[in-house]
Amino acid sequence: MRTSTLERIGFLLIALCLGLVQFWLMLAQSILFTAAAVVWVVLAVREARRPAAPRFLTPLLCYAGWTLASAAMSGDPVASFIDSKQLLMFLMVPIVARLAAGARARQTIDIIIAVGAAGALVGIVQFAMFGYNDLDHRPVGTLSHWMTFSGVLMLVTCAAVARLVFHPAPTAWPMIAVPALLVALGVTYTRNAWIGTFLAVSVLLTVRNWKLIVIAPVLAAIAVVLAPGQVQNRARSLLNPQDPASRDRIVMWKIGADMIRDHPAFGVGPEQIQVQYETYRAAYPDAVNKHNPHLHNVPIQIAAERGLPALALWLWFVVVAVRDLWRQLRARIVPDVAGAGLAAMVAMLAAGMFEYNFGDSEFLMLLLGLITLPYAASQRRDSAGPSGAVAGQGGR
Repeated sequence: MRTSTLERIGFLLIALCLGLVQFWLMLAQSILFTAAAVVWVVLAVREARRPAAPRFLTPLLCYAGWTLASAAMSGDPVASFIDSKQLLMFLMVPIVARLAAGARARQTIDIIIAVGAAGALVGIVQFAMFGYNDLDHRPVGTLSHWMTFSGVLMLVTCAAVARLVFHPAPTAWPMIAVPALLVALGVTYTRNAWIGTFLAVSVLLTVRNWKLIVIAPVLAAIAVVLAPGQVQNRARSLLNPQDPASRDRIVMWKIGADMIRDHPAFGVGPEQIQVQYETYRAAYPDAVNKHNPHLHNVPIQIAAERGLPALALWLWFVVVAVRDLWRQLRARIVPDVAGAGLAAMVAMLAAGMFEYNFGDSEFLMLLLGLITLPYAASQRRDSAGPSGAVAGQGGR
């Protein structure tokens, strides 16, 4: 099969993967992502050279290596190694960089936004017609949990707003998608996703023109005023230190600190937080939940589960990714795609202070795709493959 044909097939597979991960993880991960990986390997073998990728792949690979070391030191290495299979998703970075290069990056963003808007409509219908309208029964779209659904909506909202703010030739359809995404996000009652979206949108507007910084707070205030009573109550709970979920998060973070103190180098091991949680919880009678699968904070979770060196490697990844995305956006190199990547990182970091979103498969796949697409968009495609990198988005 000709290389150009393989490239087109690979692009279709990875673009559909990033779109449909918002609907069906098994289809996106087990079929589309796997098939795209096979195409990528074939192309890499044919080209007989090191695959190009953004600089942040290096700290991600180091983080993966330390995770495997942590799994080996775990109290249950088998369970930890099985959980570590999620590290294979890091292949999303070189695959997207190769298969979605040039104009294909923007086309991939289009697919992500279109599918995300459709998923938002599903969530709105669930809220309005099928009783998904309280804290115990929230809209989930077609996904398994409202936390996952809200996290995905947050990332897609970042991409759609970036398209509106930075695309050189604005189109009408993102203006339709954004309201649907925001309404669906509102009715999930998920406060961490609200915070992440608010800060990410604020960053995009400020970069576009610092005078626009007032828009996000004004729109947020209007949204709260017009929202249903349940959503207003949930918004007010942000300021309530006695809110049960907030109190339980504080206990989780204290337990995480205890785990880090006892296991500073390798943590308790992947998939061992929930095993160890009840033992550590005994020292905190004010804890709300007896069991928790994770600690609702990305840095604390990583340090407690995989050790302080893993946290340092993850922070290295964050710094490199944010730096390069910021440089590309400021240089106005495919700014709508660069803006989507930067906003996704801002949203992940902000929401990740209150939720372990970096460990959610659907969220992680979409995040890695969005932050790699700006690098891919900056690449030219020709018969020889990817060109050299530009403007701070250099290859490894």
